[in-house]
Amino acid sequence: MDSLGFNLQQSPIRLKSRILRPRISNISNQTNETDPRPPSSAGKIRRLVLNNEGRTKLNADPDREFYSYPRFVNHVDDGFISSLTELYRNRLRPGSVVLDLMSSWVSHLPEEVKYEKVVGHGLNAQELARNPRLDYFFVKDLNEDQIFEFEDKYFDAVLCSVGVQYLQHPEQVFAQVYRVLKPGGLLIVSFSNRMFYEKAIRVWRDGSEYSRVQLVVQYFQSIEGFTQPEIIRQQQPPPGSAQTSLFTWLMGFIGFASTPNPFNAVIAYKNFKPLYE
Repeated sequence: MDSLGFNLQQSPIRLKSRILRPRISNISNQTNETDPRPPSSAGKIRRLVLNNEGRTKLNADPDREFYSYPRFVNHVDDGFISSLTELYRNRLRPGSVVLDLMSSWVSHLPEEVKYEKVVGHGLNAQELARNPRLDYFFVKDLNEDQIFEFEDKYFDAVLCSVGVQYLQHPEQVFAQVYRVLKPGGLLIVSFSNRMFYEKAIRVWRDGSEYSRVQLVVQYFQSIEGFTQPEIIRQQQPPPGSAQTSLFTWLMGFIGFASTPNPFNAVIAYKNFKPLYE
């Protein structure tokens, strides 16, 4: 039994003390008469942001099927990744306990910073096993089950990179994030204009870049107790600008360079924003 309450000897995968079956403790606000899980201390949902139509996907098959095989590719460009890593470097304190939601084989955490523990979540175990920064990981479809099987107030930070567009029940997911965050802990949600179109929810597919930022802001605001969301938006320099390399300029000139991915992030804290020296 490890410090998170997981019996590692029962896990079907033993990779760097990975986890697949965490302990259930004080978690669900969606219990019913047949649900053995105890009552919840999740964040209070003030209102539902999405209607049923807005939650729909073009591909309605289970997400576990769609992600059943690994995709060892980068889903955003180098400029986006660099901006995200710098944001993590500035906002995450060394020694933090971090939950990386909807993660993959690539870590965006700065290599030189040491964290006490990094727990990963995703839909493909092969991808997560390749992620060099994860001490543990678990596989769960958050569109089928929004319960996080961790104790209250466990994490210093929760991250969600280029995955929020696929959440069909973001209000419940954000409520669970609120529960597992320590007071003063932060949630960073980052995204661009890239997506698996058939798996993104309708309101995201039909939206503009601005409306998607505002949508994520509303996700935060739907949960009682988060601080006022902070928005970070960066437009990467286009091919051919003075800030791009000669190689990128040449690729753009002959038509082989794609438009850089815009960088968007929304950040809020549980209860209050800490002040550090």
